[in-house]
Amino acid sequence: MFLERVHDSWKNDALFGYQFLNGANPMLLRRSSRLPARLVLPPGMEDLKTQLEKELQARSLFEVDFSLLDGVKPNVIIFKPQYVAAPLVMLKLQPDGRLLPMVIQLQPPRYGCPPPLLFLPSDPPMAWLLAKTWVRSSDFQLHQLQSHLLRGHLIAEVIAVATMRSLPSLHPIYKLLIPHFRYTMAINTLARSRLVSEGGIFDLVVSTGSGGHVDILQRATACLTYRSLCPPDDLADRGLLGVKSSLYGQDAIRLWGIISRYVEGMVGLFYKSDQAVKDDLELQAWCREMTETGLQMAQDRGFPISLESRAQLCHFVTMCIFTCTGQHASNHLGQLDWYSWIPNGPCTMRKPPPISKDVTEKDIVDSLPNLHQAHMQKTVTDFLGRRQPVMVRSKCPGPGKEVAQRRGSILG
Repeated sequence: MFLERVHDSWKNDALFGYQFLNGANPMLLRRSSRLPARLVLPPGMEDLKTQLEKELQARSLFEVDFSLLDGVKPNVIIFKPQYVAAPLVMLKLQPDGRLLPMVIQLQPPRYGCPPPLLFLPSDPPMAWLLAKTWVRSSDFQLHQLQSHLLRGHLIAEVIAVATMRSLPSLHPIYKLLIPHFRYTMAINTLARSRLVSEGGIFDLVVSTGSGGHVDILQRATACLTYRSLCPPDDLADRGLLGVKSSLYGQDAIRLWGIISRYVEGMVGLFYKSDQAVKDDLELQAWCREMTETGLQMAQDRGFPISLESRAQLCHFVTMCIFTCTGQHASNHLGQLDWYSWIPNGPCTMRKPPPISKDVTEKDIVDSLPNLHQAHMQKTVTDFLGRRQPVMVRSKCPGPGKEVAQRRGSILG
């Protein structure tokens, strides 16, 4: 089973980097266009700066920035404080497709404070492992809140509510979209009442619970763009088009193309010209409802308030369907594989980020979730990642088999 490979390989730099490409949350990685301003290289690290600049010139330097977590108030669980970091990870893409970490900075620089500690692969093994574990915990937070809950469930709800409010059931776009909203409202109601509610799962065992998760959702919503929901644009903006080891990217582009062709065929049956799209008042009300009401005036982030052509309509509807299906599935399924081994994605950290590289195995164990928290995490991720009884498996063995083979070859 794949979760056994995670258990056996979680300490490896190759698996650490691989997860940013194809793990539970492949939405944060981007190619660097310059060295990040928050990366402070103190005197004595000229060699590292030279290496980073070399990779930058070769366009093989990538970054993952968790600044969205900066300043989030950590949870207090049973009177014991939990801890949150906002790491920055710099990685290099090898010619063989492996993505390997070069440096980890666990906190942004603070005015009047010493530069934050930088962790390197050459550091003592326990110090490097603890730094990577902090990154994995940070990734768990943004995966569940930004990539899974917001970009999957909540955006799907915005689309569903706008569709049911603005389009009559006989409308062709209503008929095109409605099959993809099955269970959307039910599962979101369950999430609001048991997962992110006061006294819910996040409050009980997650380091960003008790209000921090709400802050993160608000921040993530404020920076959510239309382009980021469309894989051809999102992958281009993040510099991942053409990266052969980005299996998520390849599959997203393939699935987007399939959905797009289907939508174009259906739209062409009912709208014979761009003017027909403009003249459909119900369609225009639906689009405006989503952007102005559901997304709270998101036109400044690229979301349309009107649809002016068949091409624009097709792109918008494709985004709606992809968001509710392939995008959500990519962040939803497989969670148990990645998070069953708790150190690979801790729901909380019980000790503050290290301020020195004198780290022992006990320091790592004491930082990880306790037995109750770990049990709760595994139970919840098992529930979240389960396959639905109505799921129809693909009968095409080609791409899936190929992905499995490539995944195995990368992990060894």
